[in-house]
Amino acid sequence: MSYVTLIPLRARSVIRDLFGLRLKAHSLFVEQVRDKRGLEIGGPSGTFFDSGLVPLYKYVKSLDNCVFSSSTLWEGTRDDRGPFVFDDRKPAGCNYVLDATSLDGIASDAYDFVLSAHSLEHVANPVKALREWMRVVKSGGVLVLILPNYRKTFDHRRNPTPVGHMLEDFERGTTEDDTTHIEEVLALHDFSRDPMGGDYAEFRQRVLNNSQHRYMHQHVFDKNNSRELLEAVGMKVLCVELAAPWHIVFLAHMPSRS
Repeated sequence: MSYVTLIPLRARSVIRDLFGLRLKAHSLFVEQVRDKRGLEIGGPSGTFFDSGLVPLYKYVKSLDNCVFSSSTLWEGTRDDRGPFVFDDRKPAGCNYVLDATSLDGIASDAYDFVLSAHSLEHVANPVKALREWMRVVKSGGVLVLILPNYRKTFDHRRNPTPVGHMLEDFERGTTEDDTTHIEEVLALHDFSRDPMGGDYAEFRQRVLNNSQHRYMHQHVFDKNNSRELLEAVGMKVLCVELAAPWHIVFLAHMPSRS
């Protein structure tokens, strides 16, 4: 959560329109999801609402959602998640309680696209996650991926994670109980850029229990290593934009399996 979330939705929409804070390539993103069936990872996201940076919900035909637990720091505990309500003008989708790296029960080639806003940085094994997202999307489908630009966030004291390290995580079968980055996160987190972070003791406890909460940013991204990562797993980057205040926005084609 950030200061931006404290601004009413309608006001945010007006601000974005007045100051030109929509994506320059927004129409390209719309073309790829219009009247198509998709899966979101970690939704719903304000980024995709009408008031958001990439308002896509209103264009899709249908959208399901995947969340790692029925209890999260962002939504609290919901024993019965029920349907996935992302837009009052659209039919509700299914809510799957599944790990982003293992979408068991979702058929291959089930969707036309995947949406993911500020989720992948919380995943200990991002290559495994991306490969799983590729599996459930049809050949020629797309990924809309939004990552935090570390230079603009509380991660700015850390270094971007080498793609080789993330590939090694995949080869090692790294899981969410991995502790590799905990010491770095505790030492370099900039609380002045994290108004919702709480005090150090609270933050430390959340980080130490990260396998349960998925709170910390496992990996650190900039425009270069995030693009390299997508290309390393076989995707073709169609578009990338840096957007205020701290977003890296990608549109990428899934590889053909023909």
